[in-house]
Amino acid sequence: MNFLTKIKSFNIALLIAALFLASCMVGPDFQTPTVEDLPDEFRFSNEYDNQEVNLVWWELFNDPVLNTLVTTALNENKDLLIAISRIEEARSFLIFTEADLYPRFDLQGGANKGNFNGGIISSDPDEPNNSAFISPVVNWEIDFWGKFRRANESARAQLLATEYAKKTVQISLISEVVGAYFMLLDFKERLRVSEQTLESRDESLGIMQKRFDRGIIPEIDLNQAQVQREIAAASVPVNKRLIANTENAISILLGQFPQSIKTDLDLYAQTIPPDVPAGLPSSLLERRPDILEALNLIQAQNALIGVAVAQRFPAINISGALGAATNDAAQMTINGFAWSIAAGLAGPIFNFGQDKARVEIEETRTEQALYSYQNVVLNAFREVSDALVDIQTYREQAGALGKQVTAAKNANRLSKLRYDQGFSSYLEVLDSERAQFSAQLDLSQTTQEFYNSYVRLYKALGGGWISPQEMEESKNAQSQKSP
Repeated sequence: MNFLTKIKSFNIALLIAALFLASCMVGPDFQTPTVEDLPDEFRFSNEYDNQEVNLVWWELFNDPVLNTLVTTALNENKDLLIAISRIEEARSFLIFTEADLYPRFDLQGGANKGNFNGGIISSDPDEPNNSAFISPVVNWEIDFWGKFRRANESARAQLLATEYAKKTVQISLISEVVGAYFMLLDFKERLRVSEQTLESRDESLGIMQKRFDRGIIPEIDLNQAQVQREIAAASVPVNKRLIANTENAISILLGQFPQSIKTDLDLYAQTIPPDVPAGLPSSLLERRPDILEALNLIQAQNALIGVAVAQRFPAINISGALGAATNDAAQMTINGFAWSIAAGLAGPIFNFGQDKARVEIEETRTEQALYSYQNVVLNAFREVSDALVDIQTYREQAGALGKQVTAAKNANRLSKLRYDQGFSSYLEVLDSERAQFSAQLDLSQTTQEFYNSYVRLYKALGGGWISPQEMEESKNAQSQKSP
């Protein structure tokens, strides 16, 4: 057999192996799961508003400082950098698993001198063996049952899952930054109210002290004024502490050491985003990255069932070598070409149910992944519904509190006039001051919650709620349902 014939035989063997490779693939094929009885629309939508709202949503608040904070966080946040690193890890793992689909090419060689070679002692000790060889070697486990293809399918789905996980981290990060920013504005507004109230009560206490010194008022009125002054004074360090803690939290989100956070617009100067359009289709949740991540995790786990099933069948291996050999390494002459083609078969016979249990483990894990996916979908609907009702109710609550603050300020002014003119007791003044202080703090917190309800909605809908095309489709669907 000449050298060309050997090469031809070697290629034919590889071709036969390739045909085996395309033979079959065990294990269940992935099918996209469905969640039964999904509603077509979300609850608590407002009247239709034909505006494009699927934007870089935090810019809807028109706060340049907020925009800068979000941009910094997207570039520097460590959790996000970890998520990006995991994508690279998953991409490398995909390349790693893909390599199993193809032959492995190695190089082997060796040299020997002596009267012992390959377990045989030379018949003539005076003439020791002096041989050498070098040869490329091919090793290939034929993927007859699809074990490596299933593993590659799993790795590919894992890669997609990590990409969606990164998007989930991005959306959560943006939401946390924006939400913490509004909390910071809230605490700064509460501090402003507390300091303003303290200043007012300092003035009132000074007046009450002078009146008491002149014997005009009883000591109890002075004591009550002192109590109210200290209540306002105690709220100042509380809000300073909350401001510092919130600034520290925002700094960490930005990937920076704790530091003060500059703000420009105050809480009440923020722009309210557009109204939520009615009839938001539930299909919007298909864009949520955590749902898509959970879906790909099911596919990744489902493919591992095929890997486990394939391990119950024999593994088919082929190997080949084609190189040069010599019986006289000292002369560096080639005596001829060395070649070999071999095939091997190895498979389990009886291992006390271990292989069967391996399949059952992967099937159970796939079932768990499916339940996790369904739970993510259910929670997504809850989060959207909660955010929608929050927007409605906080808007109404903030409106009522705004009127309450206006009325409380006027009542406080009138109660002081009545007390100064002797028409009422100091108890009426105290009640009006407490009502005004409490209403102002409640309005600040409710306004912050109102803004953050939009943040929660954007997050729940995967970073935006609808595109112009989707909005038009939703409007058409609504008109078709109308009688």
